[in-house]
Amino acid sequence: MALPVLTADEQRVLGSLLEKQRTVPGSYPLSLNSLRLACNQTSSRDPISDLDDAAIENVVRELKGRGLLRVVWSGKGARSLKYHQLLDEELALQPDERALVTVLLLRGPQSPGELKTRTERLHPFADRQEVERVLQRMAALPDPLVRELDRRPGQQDRRWAHQLGPSPEAAGPAPAVTVDREVVLAQGVGARDERVRQTYDGVADAYFVALGDELIEKPFDLWLLERVAALAGSNPVVDVGCGPGHLTAFLADTGAQVSGVDLSPGMIAVARREYPDLDFSVGNLTQLLKPRTAAGWGGVLAWYSLVHLAASELAPALGALARTLVPDGVLALAVHVGDEVRHVEQLVGEPVSIDFVLHDAEQVLAAVRASGLINLEWYRRGPYPDEAQTERLYVLARRE
Repeated sequence: MALPVLTADEQRVLGSLLEKQRTVPGSYPLSLNSLRLACNQTSSRDPISDLDDAAIENVVRELKGRGLLRVVWSGKGARSLKYHQLLDEELALQPDERALVTVLLLRGPQSPGELKTRTERLHPFADRQEVERVLQRMAALPDPLVRELDRRPGQQDRRWAHQLGPSPEAAGPAPAVTVDREVVLAQGVGARDERVRQTYDGVADAYFVALGDELIEKPFDLWLLERVAALAGSNPVVDVGCGPGHLTAFLADTGAQVSGVDLSPGMIAVARREYPDLDFSVGNLTQLLKPRTAAGWGGVLAWYSLVHLAASELAPALGALARTLVPDGVLALAVHVGDEVRHVEQLVGEPVSIDFVLHDAEQVLAAVRASGLINLEWYRRGPYPDEAQTERLYVLARRE
């Protein structure tokens, strides 16, 4: 059986129905008004559309005549009409295939990493590799549902497109390059963590020397770090991703009761050597424990410690950190922001091979809000005159 060929408006209507059937089942099937709002919403859609009721009714009639949509009557009158998609039945889609088709219909061609992130509410893919396996399975069908596109200049990963009609971008110019921040997980979380650990073990001594008195030239950082110490009061503070311990030592000098945690044993060894009176331990920030001598942390500092995480890891990581805070405890973080995953082959003068993720500022702020923290304040500042040359986002938030 040949696949249905859908116009751009038909793709938007069916994609919206597929999405809302999973994300808001209590409101499904959708009324005409709800369907119009779903089609024209400004999030999770590319391109953004502006369909009116008449246009949607025309699409509905066409899809109904082709057996791809059913009209459901929930009462009397035109307002009681609701719409239910039949595309998943027509194509005999499995749940994982259904999630990918939904997002491809709504947002056009995407990389496996983007699809992993954008299908989280539709299907729980374990990792990027699972997404790729399902795509390959769909591409191998007698009537392939998807196809892999050629890599565009500047892209790090190939994208995939559905085969249910022309992509909206096909007739126009090449779109702006989309950053795939999931590429750092191409070989899995364990492989990424081990690469980070080995990298920082290898540069630990040089890293300590290179930092020197960097805070002297960063008055804004000094101001915010001093605020963290003051807000934590007598409660303990933890510096996650502490590196060789320079920020931990600064907080201790302000009078804070502070500890340092880092994934790299090499960094912790340097920190213990340079600051023997402070407490340092090896650990993963995503598995941070509460302090042994208190009910929780009064402050958690994550200063550029999220730079190797994929976008999909931000919310879980920040949620884990927030749960270790006492009521009124503060989370403070600094991140590089931008539209890039930067591969670095030299760090503090030492040869390395590691990726730094420049996060999207709005995604970072959304992840902080999702962790349940309140009194959010944030500052976006221009690049420091260092080798990174990136914009920085600083965030301070409190546990209710």
